[in-house]
Amino acid sequence: MKKQGVHRGKERAVLIYDGKCPVCAATVKWIRENEISGSFEMIPCQSDQRRSRHPEVNRADCMKAMHLVLPDGTVLVGERALPDILARVKMYRFAAPLLKLPGTAIISRVAYRWFAERRYRIASILSHLAGNRKRAA
Repeated sequence: MKKQGVHRGKERAVLIYDGKCPVCAATVKWIRENEISGSFEMIPCQSDQRRSRHPEVNRADCMKAMHLVLPDGTVLVGERALPDILARVKMYRFAAPLLKLPGTAIISRVAYRWFAERRYRIASILSHLAGNRKRAA
């Protein structure tokens, strides 16, 4: 099932993310600004587009972790998507192979899951800190 868009003869990977999470939205914005041109299509987990185009990615699962649907239909979840995301981002491509080294899977899984489970709390703390900095300035 290859429904992804095509840009300059290359099929794009589809990044499915929590569209209501401020941290996720900021990450998607950063990826858009730094991606190798046309590498990604971004779809919020909550969208009708995700439900119609990628029914294999259910809402409960994509609310726990980002999903990257590769052009060949392979779905990478959470930390497993990170090397493929970085491989499509300018100036950070060098880090993609590092995330595939022995032992890094365990560390990245623990770190990703810890962060993903707390992302709304982290977003709230960051927002509060940013508000304090603005008031102090």
